[in-house]
Amino acid sequence: MLAGLAADSMKIYDRSTEESLDELEALLETAGGICVGRVLQNRKKPEPGTFIGAGKVKELKELAKANDCTLAVFDNELTPSQMRALTEKLDMRVIDRSSLILDIFAGRARTREGRLQIELAQYNYLLPRLTGMWKHLTSQTGTSAPIGTRGPGETQLETDRRHIRRKIDKLRDELKEVLRTRDTQRRLREKNNIPVVALVGYTNAGKSTLLNTLTGAGIQAENRLFDTLDTTTRRLVVNDVREVLISDTVGFIRKLPHHLVEAFKATLEELKYADLILHVIDASSSEWEEQVRVVDEMIAALGAAETPRLEAYNKCDILTEDVYPHGENTVEISAKTEQGIDRLLLKIEECLSSNIKKVTLCLPYAKAGFIETLHREAVVSGTRYLEEYIEVDAAVDTSLYGKVKEYIK
Repeated sequence: MLAGLAADSMKIYDRSTEESLDELEALLETAGGICVGRVLQNRKKPEPGTFIGAGKVKELKELAKANDCTLAVFDNELTPSQMRALTEKLDMRVIDRSSLILDIFAGRARTREGRLQIELAQYNYLLPRLTGMWKHLTSQTGTSAPIGTRGPGETQLETDRRHIRRKIDKLRDELKEVLRTRDTQRRLREKNNIPVVALVGYTNAGKSTLLNTLTGAGIQAENRLFDTLDTTTRRLVVNDVREVLISDTVGFIRKLPHHLVEAFKATLEELKYADLILHVIDASSSEWEEQVRVVDEMIAALGAAETPRLEAYNKCDILTEDVYPHGENTVEISAKTEQGIDRLLLKIEECLSSNIKKVTLCLPYAKAGFIETLHREAVVSGTRYLEEYIEVDAAVDTSLYGKVKEYIK
């Protein structure tokens, strides 16, 4: 069973709509649940105590009883007190969208890094909700509590809080090691002058299928939300003189839990250091414009708004009409049928070459040591040792161009 609330002016909560409830239902199915009913309420602002109004609480309880429901999933994030109140009034387990997404992620993470990030997000989500879990004990503290029951509730609650805080600190320390490893890998890539292309997009847009098509990565790609969580990086030969690293990333979704974003920053901040962001868009979705907005906002929040971007409108093989914009940095593809893949590779090369110049250099033998720099920082396609000088064919970026322009043939 699902529940959502739409409001005219909400600063804390995002508006719920039939479309967001459709997405919530898909998330529930991904987690292994079955939706038997939906409730959507329109009001100016949430009810502080129960999020939805008293009448909707009653309606929801009757709907749950009629369908033997054991779980209510709310489209917006609930406060700990709202979750406790709703659990009592509905007499069944209540979770919100954030909890559902965290549950899905917990079941999908495979790498050590992915599991660390999910565990950190879960503990950060759990910490403020411990009071509700221990409510049956904390209510027994104080002078009016029965003899023999005073104190343990509060003691156990504080013990659990300290334990979780220690776990959070430990996980953060472990993720710092992940960041250090990533920094080392990034410096090595920069030293070897290997461009990085980051695949981003809304969940289920087809990023993993595209990575498989481009590189033969062999990643399991199914038509379900958050099918890929762990980052996969593969080498991609764009053409005879261009090789890049292309990385798949976790899919974005509206109302993505902030605990999850914080935990995954070690992975997602790689977008800032990418040479090109390849935004994969599900052109067959009626919600593609909203999905693009969500992804664009996340890219900006991660500090990658200025990174060059190429938009790939995917699943064009099932489109019945032209619904998406056309421009210099857009391309239509089908990762499944490989339609438009050759053009995509050309566009990737164009984007990466916008600040690259192909030159032929005549280096005096006194500058022969500079050839090592060219191999490290440029793409060298030919070297000829002539009588008076060394002739080198290379593709150099703008920063290196200034150092070699006096030797250009």
